[in-house]
Amino acid sequence: MALELFKPFVMRELVNKGYTTNIKSAKRMVERSRTEVWDVLDEVIRDHPVLLNRAPTLHRLGIQAFMPVLVEGSAIQIHPLVCAAFNADFDGDQMAVHVPLFSGAIAEAKNLMMSSQNILSAADGHPVVAPTQDVVLGCYWLTATRGEMPAGDATRKLRTFSSQNEVLLALESKVVRLQDWIRLHIAESEDGSDNALLVTTAGRVVFNQPLPVGKQPLESHMKPLPFQNAHFDRKGLRTLVAELYRLYGSDVTASVVNDIKRLGFRYATQAGITVSAMDIPHPESKWQIIRNTEKEVADVERMYRRGVMTDDERYRKVIELWQRAYEEVGNATELAFDKFSPIWMMMGSGARGNIQQIRQLAGMRGLMADPTGRIIDLPIQANFTEGLTVLEYFISTHGTRKGLADTALRTADSGYLTRRLVDVAQDVIVREEDCGTTNGIWVREISAERARNEPIYEKIAGRVAAEDITVDRKVLVPAGTSITDDNARKIIEAGVPVKMRSVLVCEAREGVCRTCYGRNLATGKIVEIGEAVGVIAAQSIGEPGTQLTMRTFHTGGVAGVDITQGLPRVEELFEARIPKGKAIIAEIDGELEIIRQEGSRKVRVISKEEFEVSYPLDAKMQSLVKNGDDVMEGQELAHDPKGNAVRTRHAGKVHVSPKEISVRTLDEDVREYPIPHQVRIRPELDRRDGQKVLIKAGQQITEGSISPQELLHILGKEAVQTFLVDEVQKVYRSQGVDINDKHIEVIVRQMMRKVRVDSAGDTGLLPGEIVSQWEYEEGNARALAEGGEPATAQTVLLGLIKAALNTTSWLSAASFQETTRVLTEAAISGKVDRLRGLKENVIIGKLIPAGTGLDYYKKQREQAARILEEEPIDLETLSV
Repeated sequence: MALELFKPFVMRELVNKGYTTNIKSAKRMVERSRTEVWDVLDEVIRDHPVLLNRAPTLHRLGIQAFMPVLVEGSAIQIHPLVCAAFNADFDGDQMAVHVPLFSGAIAEAKNLMMSSQNILSAADGHPVVAPTQDVVLGCYWLTATRGEMPAGDATRKLRTFSSQNEVLLALESKVVRLQDWIRLHIAESEDGSDNALLVTTAGRVVFNQPLPVGKQPLESHMKPLPFQNAHFDRKGLRTLVAELYRLYGSDVTASVVNDIKRLGFRYATQAGITVSAMDIPHPESKWQIIRNTEKEVADVERMYRRGVMTDDERYRKVIELWQRAYEEVGNATELAFDKFSPIWMMMGSGARGNIQQIRQLAGMRGLMADPTGRIIDLPIQANFTEGLTVLEYFISTHGTRKGLADTALRTADSGYLTRRLVDVAQDVIVREEDCGTTNGIWVREISAERARNEPIYEKIAGRVAAEDITVDRKVLVPAGTSITDDNARKIIEAGVPVKMRSVLVCEAREGVCRTCYGRNLATGKIVEIGEAVGVIAAQSIGEPGTQLTMRTFHTGGVAGVDITQGLPRVEELFEARIPKGKAIIAEIDGELEIIRQEGSRKVRVISKEEFEVSYPLDAKMQSLVKNGDDVMEGQELAHDPKGNAVRTRHAGKVHVSPKEISVRTLDEDVREYPIPHQVRIRPELDRRDGQKVLIKAGQQITEGSISPQELLHILGKEAVQTFLVDEVQKVYRSQGVDINDKHIEVIVRQMMRKVRVDSAGDTGLLPGEIVSQWEYEEGNARALAEGGEPATAQTVLLGLIKAALNTTSWLSAASFQETTRVLTEAAISGKVDRLRGLKENVIIGKLIPAGTGLDYYKKQREQAARILEEEPIDLETLSV
């Protein structure tokens, strides 16, 4: 395979080295596989990377560069730790191999695409090269302990070792075992004290061997990596890799992670961990719990037959009882497992499986859903070890069949979503240093407690502060500087609100600026000019799309409201559609009351606002009203002898003083919303005693999903942007997928960059026309400069398809969808494509305006060339 790929290079080298005289005979030598050919091939591939690609290429880590190694056999061998990025496994996956030909391509492969340079994921900044499966299991077993950690006087009885080499010698001599507690003398402990005695295990000493413990980090202010004295599971190993990258950079991290892999494989083998049916214990209390629940269910059925409860209430109660039984059996199962049981170790380490699967193996399978998503109120009482009855088997096939159908549909839907995301964001490139905006987005109500449940740390770390951030009256982060990881932790501890730059407020005319985007998550440094952040955002959101569910859940009984979740929910949000099961929201601030009449319900929101308008009186004016009088709008309040009158602009109550008359007005606004029979009012608002509840504009009155278009109309642009980012995050987080906010913000920015013109003024725009924000602002600036009337407009929220078709580039829009219509309209209106995005340049075969292809870098290169031309280098002065 290598010979076929590198054939031209091998033939050239054969001629250069004098093995043959021309290319034709060199070709014959290669075909006959002469021994010289293999020697030359070895030399040719020595410093020549190859690109590996696994389809589907869902994100940029689907193509990576590697240095080739010649091996026996007919299969490509690949490093196990890069499999996560490729989503590859060893069951017959195919990969394409590409050879970069010219020097520029080779340099790009080595410096940018090499797998050792791509340790962090661009989606969330976490390591994508991190131990998984066997490696995790091996490290988990290696760093495990038997019994509690000894403390106080008990530590004196432990074996004490003066160095790590002594421990390794004792292990080889079988004096100690890997999980035995020992005392180890270390040069410097974590708290900085010298010559400390550390209580650890022999296995942990082995685990620390490949780590750069005590090595000076890249930056002088950072503390070296301390001795790792912890029980490492998958999460712990990922955190360790992230810390290694932060302290020592990609080269050291790649080398250390490779050593950890070797260690993990070795000890997973040595541990002899296998799976057996004998390893699965059965909780003794299981059948007792089931019998008790069956009695309670029989009581509920009896009450239903007597007419005491409705079918809907019976169904809900039965589901609740069986769910409780499932939890109880599950808890009993967990207690029955030995923590050193192979199956428990596989689950506990994060190597394979989860607690739900273990509960189904050893406890009970529990409740299943039918094809519509409604839960069947007959649970599967058996587990997989006992085996299912025929009826239980048929109940469980519903879910399995739907799962398989969903997977097929989901793959297609997820791919289409990615395509739309790429199309809408492909021209978002970092084009300038700083757009100079003073705006920002606020992150309020920060607290250490909230940070435990929500990813506040990820929200603020790596962003640029829009205003000074002060902690304890000292400026921690000055405006315009990046919030470091350490500072982000301090901000969370202090609980101070943060105003930070975001692409949502970026005022760059094209693309975005470095300052508003902040940190590039794949490198951990501020983003470079020329980075195609739009495509990265689209890939980061689209790649985990296949992991999202397809289900529309029923919230209960027959008359439940459908709540869209998973991939369809993400699509609903990004297409700015009216959601399924739309919630009614309050349009004004006020008091809410529920009116129930003859089987119907309606909600009334009353807003009362009192304001006072004062009318000053001249000395000669005579008042025509008295204190406490009620006046009508336009009524005369006072006049002077010449007939000049003061009239009120509002109806209200009068208060007269010597120098002025004030009119107090009570402005009342009432909105009523009829509530359909099957729709539930939110519990916190549903007061049956006629009490009124305070409500804010934009707040939900009924259960369901808020329509983003309605929210834009009521609360404006900022509220909708926050809503869309938060709602998309809810879907991904519910599936355990981490995506940084900034990727969703890039897409939302593209959905909200247009305005609809209401009145054109003297700008030359047309009423009802949809134009970009800067076109509108530019037109207004021009009109005001010429003394004309500015236009008025409203922000519009466009779905992905509409936003992609409304782009300034007709080439990009035509290659997306509705080609005939786009081309016809472009021709009629004489549109000009400025070729500012990626797609339009690819279509016409030009270098894309990203990375070094950006004008910014071209100008720099031209400037450098000019300087060299103007100042010839004097070789004599250089040699001195």
